[in-house]
Amino acid sequence: MSSKRHSILPAVSAGPKPPVRFSSSITIADSALLTGTNLITISTESVIHPRAKLDSLAGCITIGRRCVVHERTTLGAIGTSGKVTEQAVTLGDYVTVEVAASIEAGNTIIGEGTTVGVGARIGAGAFIGKHCTLTPHTEIRAGEVVPDFTVVYSNGMRRMDKRGVADLKNKGQARQIDVLRRMIPSNPAKFT
Repeated sequence: MSSKRHSILPAVSAGPKPPVRFSSSITIADSALLTGTNLITISTESVIHPRAKLDSLAGCITIGRRCVVHERTTLGAIGTSGKVTEQAVTLGDYVTVEVAASIEAGNTIIGEGTTVGVGARIGAGAFIGKHCTLTPHTEIRAGEVVPDFTVVYSNGMRRMDKRGVADLKNKGQARQIDVLRRMIPSNPAKFT
């Protein structure tokens, strides 16, 4: 009998290995899952946590600079339409996608400085403006447009964020990335 611990999570099946374009300064965990047939681009100083899934089967995925994609997140999930588009998902600079969030493919755009909360779901073709906050378990319907500086709550309520803290949030994100780069063993060569 082995004393090694076994994961209770189901095994993750690997699909086709996608073409990638990585900045030399990214941090990507060895256990991140990149699948699909379209290009995945990850820009300067972005961090991809273990068990994050980037699926480019429905189109290209572009991640801006200084983004953080947490564990068990899915970027490029195939939505109900199942359509293949030129650009599946685009994350602007300084975007945070928290644990277990799902962003469907279909020219879905997440604006600069936006935080996608834990377990949030964003439908295909949605446009989220700059510096928005989607609280945990928020659902954004396919094709929906969320204006800049909007806070969306899981019960559907919304308000404008007029605090003017975008620069402070970006500085905090840069500090968090510095810490994560030391904590997460990175192996970009595995994906090229």
